[in-house]
Amino acid sequence: MSASVPSGQAEIKKYDTYYVNVDPEQDDKATEIKLLSFKRPHMRAFHCSWMGFFTAFFIWFAIAPLLPEIKTSLGLSKQQIWTSNICSVAGTVFMRFINGPMCDKYGARILMGVLLMLCSIPCACTGLVNSAASLSTLRFFIGLGGSTFVCCQFWTSRMFTKEVAGTANALVGGWGNLGGGVTQIVMGTLLFPLFKLGMSADKAWRTVCIVPAVVGFCLGFLIIQVSDDAPKGNYKDMKKNGTMPEVSAAASFRSGAANINTWILFVQYACCFGVELTMNNAAASYFKSKFELNTESAAAIASIFGWMNLFARGIGGYVSDNLNSRMGMRGRLIWQGCLLIVEGALVFVFSNSNSLAVAIVIMVFFSSVVQAAEGSTYGIVPYVNPPVTGSIAGVVGAGGNLGAVGFGLGFRQMETLQAFYLMGGTIIASGFLTFIISIKGHAGLISGHDSEEAISAYKKTEGGPAQQTLQVPEPDADIAEDVEDKQ
Repeated sequence: MSASVPSGQAEIKKYDTYYVNVDPEQDDKATEIKLLSFKRPHMRAFHCSWMGFFTAFFIWFAIAPLLPEIKTSLGLSKQQIWTSNICSVAGTVFMRFINGPMCDKYGARILMGVLLMLCSIPCACTGLVNSAASLSTLRFFIGLGGSTFVCCQFWTSRMFTKEVAGTANALVGGWGNLGGGVTQIVMGTLLFPLFKLGMSADKAWRTVCIVPAVVGFCLGFLIIQVSDDAPKGNYKDMKKNGTMPEVSAAASFRSGAANINTWILFVQYACCFGVELTMNNAAASYFKSKFELNTESAAAIASIFGWMNLFARGIGGYVSDNLNSRMGMRGRLIWQGCLLIVEGALVFVFSNSNSLAVAIVIMVFFSSVVQAAEGSTYGIVPYVNPPVTGSIAGVVGAGGNLGAVGFGLGFRQMETLQAFYLMGGTIIASGFLTFIISIKGHAGLISGHDSEEAISAYKKTEGGPAQQTLQVPEPDADIAEDVEDKQ
């Protein structure tokens, strides 16, 4: 337990002291992460961020392990089930595009809470499903909660300095994604069998989703009440007292979307997070049909894919930061490209595994690389155009969902093995796109060189692991001025 650190009295702030050390030159952002603390504003926001995204992810895929039962109960075809899977990730594509600039303008706290409460309502209505059309419609609206990922990443970037933000983003993103694995085992292996003890299988899947819906709604309301938008307070108050200028969401989005690197990362995130979403939807059904398992066993095995988020995404971000401290941006890009190529190769190996034990082992490595690539991608995002990082994070995040839609269409229309081959080949191709990423002031893989400022920034982090964290460059003066003019 460290003593409180004075925050200074030069301007109006919500807090006079902070529990963590802060950097006054970076808007009082924290320079350290104290995982066991829930103190406001920094660590409270950190924990609300990952818990909110975790719960949204849990709600998002609560139906996935129950799909074999729903398919039997409603007499649905494989194509109808995959249509519902596609709808579940399609809804959040649009919302992720919107959430980026909305976070820049309003902050992440309110958006996170409201989205959690809204997606809880259709989740509680799962029992009303009676056809393929109603299942797809319901999952579309539940899927809107998946856009809380943008809030999750923006919130920690707003609370932690450039030296710590990389680690913070990787941790909250990975722990949030963990909800996809936990929901498989809790809903499919624990709650569903428990509900079946007192009712039929049909009635059990119709009522069990009320549990995560109630939890999600209550947590969303709580997050709004007990946390803060930024170290100095909430955006509404900061704008009122002059601590923060008004931001144009439209100008922010235009600037972020105009950068070609944003769209390359959009494609690459489609080939890692999009793959994770596809596996969250498909894994339980895949193991049940290929290896002739029951619903409970298939759900337990499928949950392994999500459980790798406990550490894998964090490792992806940590190694990216580590290579950045030695080689600058070129180190991050080498790591990014290698992860995607290895990930694609593992898809081919996994899909051709005919032994259950071998398939599980390969899935562990496959999942770990997928999530490491997600962490690596968001180690690059803050460098693309620093003044509009929220909008860029939203666009790239939407790529993950659009990738899931594309891969979902493949599984819907093709034989399972062919769909895996299509997915693996696409991932490998995306890895080679890393060669054309070119960020101003930073060396690419085959061209460009680091500016003196970039070299100074990453050389400063050489040393112990504590310093090997994400280095976000200061906003380019010309770009920042351009954004201000558009506002």
